[in-house]
Amino acid sequence: MWFTRISIGNPVFATMLMLAFVVLGLFSWQRLRVDQFPDIEFPVVVVSTAYPGASPESVESDVTRKIEEAVNTINGIKNLSSRSYEGLSVVIVEFELTVVPAQAAQDVRDKVAVVKPLFRREVKEPKISRFDPADRPIISIAVSAQDDARKLRELTSLADQVIRKRIENVRGVGSVTLVGGVKREVHINLKPAALEAYALGADQVINAVRAENQELPAGSLRAPQQEHSVQIKGRLAGVADFERIVVARRGGQPVYLHQVATVEDGEQEQDSLALVNGQRTLALDILKAQGQNTIEVADAVREAMARMQKDLPAGVTLSVIKDASVPIRVGVTNVQHSMLEGAALTILIVFLFLTSWRSTVITGLTLPVAIIGTFLFIYAFGFTINMLTLMALSLCVGLLIDDAIVVRENIVRHAALGADHKTAALEGTREIGLAVLATTLSIVAVFLPVGFMGGIIGRFFHQFGITVAAAVLLSMFVSFTLDPMLSSVWYDPAAHGVHG
Repeated sequence: MWFTRISIGNPVFATMLMLAFVVLGLFSWQRLRVDQFPDIEFPVVVVSTAYPGASPESVESDVTRKIEEAVNTINGIKNLSSRSYEGLSVVIVEFELTVVPAQAAQDVRDKVAVVKPLFRREVKEPKISRFDPADRPIISIAVSAQDDARKLRELTSLADQVIRKRIENVRGVGSVTLVGGVKREVHINLKPAALEAYALGADQVINAVRAENQELPAGSLRAPQQEHSVQIKGRLAGVADFERIVVARRGGQPVYLHQVATVEDGEQEQDSLALVNGQRTLALDILKAQGQNTIEVADAVREAMARMQKDLPAGVTLSVIKDASVPIRVGVTNVQHSMLEGAALTILIVFLFLTSWRSTVITGLTLPVAIIGTFLFIYAFGFTINMLTLMALSLCVGLLIDDAIVVRENIVRHAALGADHKTAALEGTREIGLAVLATTLSIVAVFLPVGFMGGIIGRFFHQFGITVAAAVLLSMFVSFTLDPMLSSVWYDPAAHGVHG
């Protein structure tokens, strides 16, 4: 084989080539994202539309059916299903796996935009989102106060205006959702008897409050030297401001809001609840940005929490209640330990059977070069360090050294028959080259199709099959270059007739 001849004739070149695989592999390993499973995109689009106060029947006829008829014309739909609840319509569009998820979502947006003018005024803006398993909180933070004097509403304002903003600025954070918060809301409780006495309706009160509580742009004032923007600031700040709103005029006298309604500074109706050990708390669910490393984002959030804790009011504490990076760290660490233990046992078994530390070192060098070099291919293919890629590497630890053992054993046999070290290395490799090539390609033929299976399972095992094939092919190349070169250079002077 010509590359075996080149490596034996140019040992420095062969050494630098192997070092290049190691260096590039380490370079790639430092830049690889770490996650629990491969990043799989599912071509599923969900359209959720709120219709407040409507019955499921009305939601079905006024919203759900119209959306279904609109999106049903999109090409590539595999399954179309819907759910109509009280005040909510959910339409799930599942596409074929060959459809690009981003393009599918855009097609659904275009169709929904066409049918949206046909909705009633009360129907809210449809929310169109792609289903992504990665859209789960990677870390959840609890905001708690040691003293009961600090109300939950105050904590909500602090978390929403300070803590949430600071965390959103952390690199890699996509969004932060507040769970279990209670926000301020001014309640206006109408007095039916007073409304009847003044001959007023609820719509008049609503229109009056809406007209008084708003900020409007009023144009601009131009001067020779400058220009000023004019804005009417009519936002009401407190209960007293609401009470002084003029609802109507009767007999030339104004009718104020406090005369026909009771105004109180209250809280919004709570639509979410967060509990920790049975105790009510305030939680922040943090999602990472697309394509970010889960572990790096979690570490950055924890560092931001430590810095933020110093600036918070006394008695307010931040604590992590859920961290998705912990099982990832544990799983990856366990697989790494298993891989190292397997490599050590493999080398030990090689030493027991070859009974030569020199042969053990020469064949054992194939393992680190092949495993570290495989990270280069993992990075080049856009994969991540996850349970499946690491499982692929740990599974083929024994396979990676097979070729090197066969090549080394045949080289030793030729040396024992009296051939010089270079001739033994070249002829020993050439003699069994075709057999080793056939064995390696057989392994590749078994694992490579696994990476191209159909369906969702095939998407998960794609990285597994490609990683095994790349590692085995690289180990064969190392066996045909590094092993013969080391056998020709680092030979045992007294090895004729004895394993060297």
